[in-house]
Formats: sequence, structure tokens, C-alpha cells
Amino acid sequence: MTPATARERSSSAGLLSIGQVLARLTPEFPGLSASKLRFLEVQGIVTPSRTEAGYRKFAHSDIERLRLALTLQRDHFLPHSVIRDYLADLDAGRDPSSATPVSLPASIVPAPRRYRRAELLAAAGAAPQLLNDAVSTGLLAPAETYTEETVALLRAMVALDRHGIEPRHLRGLRQSAEREAALVESALSSLLRRTDAASRARASELAPELARRLDDVRSTFVASALNRLIG
Repeated sequence: MTPATARERSSSAGLLSIGQVLARLTPEFPGLSASKLRFLEVQGIVTPSRTEAGYRKFAHSDIERLRLALTLQRDHFLPHSVIRDYLADLDAGRDPSSATPVSLPASIVPAPRRYRRAELLAAAGAAPQLLNDAVSTGLLAPAETYTEETVALLRAMVALDRHGIEPRHLRGLRQSAEREAALVESALSSLLRRTDAASRARASELAPELARRLDDVRSTFVASALNRLIG
């Protein structure tokens, strides 16, 4: 597997939106979501191209890359760091190892990384008070250990906090996300009430597409508000 060629990425022909990617992959990976795809991009697993408006576009090689990464994660419990190194070796034309992650016995496959509080703070570069505020405002759930997703979220909060955007300011985003999920659930209620596989599959296909449309609307509103502010 190699990254998409420059020619492929420079042309819009054959490129897919997030919704189309989810429609192709969610039947195989039901837990996949738009936010998960964005997180995989942050982790360096895949690098979609961007339109002039900033929308992500995925090549067919990106789809196969995602499928491999998600399979390694689902079937072999590999952490993102191991998957990223594995893909980098493939990109460079190297044999990832004499015993690839796929062939490793389950007993020696690295478990997904979990972070204790001190490790989480160090990985995210966060002050203890910022984590306390994130927990007290409901942005993060208190736990003994945390996932890589939590590290990425806390790291984003660190960057925002430098500009005076504190966890308490982000509660509305969390509530808005929950309202959007409820809106999608309401729109698909007739399909979700059915128990046949075809209806469930259709709901799985439509849900990420509706979420993407809501994301497009929100992004447009934010961009318009910023234009008014700046211009």
C-alpha cells in the first residue's frame, strides 16, 4: 500500500467525501464515525486532501489504508502508534517486521495504550487544573486511566486555553454535539425501530451522512460569523 499519488490527489475525480467514506466502511466497522475519521487523521494514519473550501477528500488508496488500520485495531488491538509505524514501513517499501502485527499471537500483541493521570498530563502538556476543570465541567469523565482519544482532546484544550478559551467555555460544544446526535436519531427513528438487517444497515449509512451535513452547516455558520468579526 502506498499513499495516493500527487496526480490522484490533484484531481477531484474519484475522490470521496467523509460521508461516502463512512458509507463504504461502516458496514464493516459499525463503530466508525466522522469524529473517528478526523481523529485518525490527527494520529497520522491517513492524510486526506482538502478542497479550497477546506472539505476533506479521500482517495481510494486512503480507503484501503483506513480499512487496514481499522482491521489491525479491531482484530489485533494494536495502538495507533504501532499502526502508524506499520503503515510508514509499508509506504517506504520496507517489510514492517519479520513477524507482522497480523501474525503476532494475541498474547504478545501490545494492548491499546492507557494513561494514568500523571501520564495523561505529561502527554497532553496540560496543567493539573486544566484537567480538573475539564472533568468538573463534564467534558471528560473521571477515570483511573485514559485513552489516546482523551490525550488528543486534552491537547486541543491546552491549545485553546492559551488563547483564553477555558473548559467552561466548551460546555456548549458538548451539549451541541449531543443535540445533533439526538437530531440524527430522531430523523432515523423509523429505521432504528425496525429490527431487520437492511434497515439497520441503511441507518448506519445515513447517520454519518446526516452528521456530516450538520457539520457542514455548523462550519458555514462559524465561518460567516468569523468573517463578520474580522472583515
